[in-house]
Amino acid sequence: MTRHPQQSLYRTFPFVSYLRVYEPLDAFDDSQQLAIMEQRSRGRHETEVLERTDAVRRLVRVVSDPFPHNATDLVRVLHYPAQEGVTNRLYCPNQLAVRTSLAAESLGESIRGPLVDVLVPEVAREAHAARLDPDSFADSLAKLHTRSATWGVPFGWFVLLHEEDHTEVVEDDGHVQTVRLSAPVLQCIDRARAASAALAMAAPELDLLDELAELTAWLEVFDPDAVLELDYGPVADLVFPDDSPSDVRLGIESLADGDMTGAAAAYRRLASRWIPIRQLARAS
Repeated sequence: MTRHPQQSLYRTFPFVSYLRVYEPLDAFDDSQQLAIMEQRSRGRHETEVLERTDAVRRLVRVVSDPFPHNATDLVRVLHYPAQEGVTNRLYCPNQLAVRTSLAAESLGESIRGPLVDVLVPEVAREAHAARLDPDSFADSLAKLHTRSATWGVPFGWFVLLHEEDHTEVVEDDGHVQTVRLSAPVLQCIDRARAASAALAMAAPELDLLDELAELTAWLEVFDPDAVLELDYGPVADLVFPDDSPSDVRLGIESLADGDMTGAAAAYRRLASRWIPIRQLARAS
């Protein structure tokens, strides 16, 4: 486990967690490789600061417009330990233009009425769409490297990452800013398939089964040497050290064994940890 004390940059932002796929350089096309090479020496903390500074800048514009305006897309760099004393350098493009489009679409589906136009005006949506290259947008949409979740980590993500995986803890002034777990994508796919097989036999009605099928299909499009990272974000300060990966695993194993008592106990532990956090989304 690696711990990094760093200046605070998470506390003023909502609880957003991320699931990111990092690929080797040769998994990208020539133009993407050039963009990566320009950013490959930048540290992770600096990248996070740049992203959050840009987010604040977009939010405080005089005219409401949360979309990026032709900015250089950021690239995160992961130094993943391959073996004793050796690390692999892998890359995750931010794909902000595509992800903001998807976020605006999701917002329009969840909020009805004039409030949508206040938050994301139609003129801003149209201008953003005009700036996008259709081919590049389609490619990024087909291979989206980042998923996000607000006010908690989806339980399906804990099937993919385990507590014994490579762990990085980022701290500041006694607070846990974030925790990042990472593991090879192929290993994560195997975990998802094994859990899906167990659930298909024991509890085919669970929504978790559909979630795992979607996650597996998503991961299968990436390079076999890719690495998956779960970035808790600021919610880590409320839950770390976190037993959620083992609780999800024990719950699935209990269901597969017909142990309803064990499954219920695992769910109660998860619920007691995460339901209060999800209720913060409705707090005033």
